[in-house]
Amino acid sequence: MKIEVAKNNKILVNSSKDNFEIHPLWLRERAETEKLVDKNNHQRLYDPAKLDDNLRIKKASLSNGHLNIEFTDGVKFKYEINELIYELDKKNPVAKIILWKSNLKTKPTSIYKEDIFEKKEMYDALQNFYKYGFVIFKNVPTTENYILKFANSIGTVRSTNFGESFSVKSVPEPNDLAYTSFALTPHTDNPYRKPIPCVQLLHCIENEVSGGLSTLVDGFAVADFLKKKHKELYSILVKTKVRFKFVDKTIILENWGELIELDENENTKQVRFSTRLDYVPALNKKNLEQFYKARTLIADLYASKKFQIFFKLEKGDLLMMDNHRLLHGRTSYNVNEGKRYLKGCYIDHDSTEGKLRYLERKFKLKWKK
Repeated sequence: MKIEVAKNNKILVNSSKDNFEIHPLWLRERAETEKLVDKNNHQRLYDPAKLDDNLRIKKASLSNGHLNIEFTDGVKFKYEINELIYELDKKNPVAKIILWKSNLKTKPTSIYKEDIFEKKEMYDALQNFYKYGFVIFKNVPTTENYILKFANSIGTVRSTNFGESFSVKSVPEPNDLAYTSFALTPHTDNPYRKPIPCVQLLHCIENEVSGGLSTLVDGFAVADFLKKKHKELYSILVKTKVRFKFVDKTIILENWGELIELDENENTKQVRFSTRLDYVPALNKKNLEQFYKARTLIADLYASKKFQIFFKLEKGDLLMMDNHRLLHGRTSYNVNEGKRYLKGCYIDHDSTEGKLRYLERKFKLKWKK
């Protein structure tokens, strides 16, 4: 993408996909002089709706990576061209997604240290999180509920009926199968909530058992495979909303959603999967048969050696994963071998993305992805 100054001070954008003129008002709204914008919070000190519709660009020039503009209302501003291109790119992802399968060679990891939350290492870790859908922090302190301090340092904890945090260990009369020693097939958490928690943290406090391996699956990679290899079954999964339901002694939670949800560009936006909690709608016989066939296929793919990775969380490991993209599970274990104790909590995408963009600005890394 390239920005040029044309005749009559018109500002043009040329890219491989599109060529267009940038409207003077669009540029004027992005002028950030001390009189126009608060220097601390970057909020405007004026109402852009009150700008003159006939405002034009009086002078314009390019120099040293900047676009210099003087408007007909007297405002002058020097724009960073990279900043404008960043805004003009409508996608603006925080990181390019990398799909992976069971042959993923190296799991994204980061070594914890006390001041990591303000360091470039945290920027790198969050970049990996958005690329791969997960990252493992090593050597995180195992003091009780340290997970909340960690989570609140990169986002805001999302409280649920399980509390701000929850303990994952085998207990009598559990209200969720996670709190047993049974194997858990690949699933996403809390598909019955509105909205569904985005980011899940699991912090290993103790792990003395030989089983209980953690499993992860890239749901976006499975969706991509289905789209390419089984279009008809993929189609019914993206079109059919399923009801998910959680029942406890004190609460009943319900939500509807597709097993594969698409965005406005028909790219995978979110996956939901938990056969312990789903209720398929009463479709006509033909469609219902197709849906069951599709659900069986996607369940088999999620559980297959082609897509699933296995690893043991060691004491001090903290797994951060995208609950909208990844499925997770575990193998069974024997409680008589020792303790397996994890602490968990949820945070939302906007807060972790906000932390990443803050670190981007702090270390001037926006253009170096």
